[in-house]
Amino acid sequence: MASNNDASGHSVPSDDTGPQGLVSYRKTQVYCETTLPEGFRNRHSTKSGVWGVIHVLEGRLIYRCWDSGAETVIVPGQPKLVLPQAPHSVSPDGQVRFFVEFKKRSA
Repeated sequence: MASNNDASGHSVPSDDTGPQGLVSYRKTQVYCETTLPEGFRNRHSTKSGVWGVIHVLEGRLIYRCWDSGAETVIVPGQPKLVLPQAPHSVSPDGQVRFFVEFKKRSA
């Protein structure tokens, strides 16, 4: 199990879908290379306290972290965790189908 830092900088145990104790509260529709919203292609971020998990169903999606400039290719079976307020963008690498799941700490 990996670890990530929460909003206060503390290391918290996590897996590919976020720190323990998160609950899923919303999922987007399934997007493809032609329905990908323009906002996803541009720099954006989740709100404070909201983690995103990008799930690729088919194909490849390129994730760009704007803080580091690093790019990651997301493929089926390897979800990408997006930390709260982390500026990022995505772009298709050919044909792709994916959705985003949003999580927050349980009350």
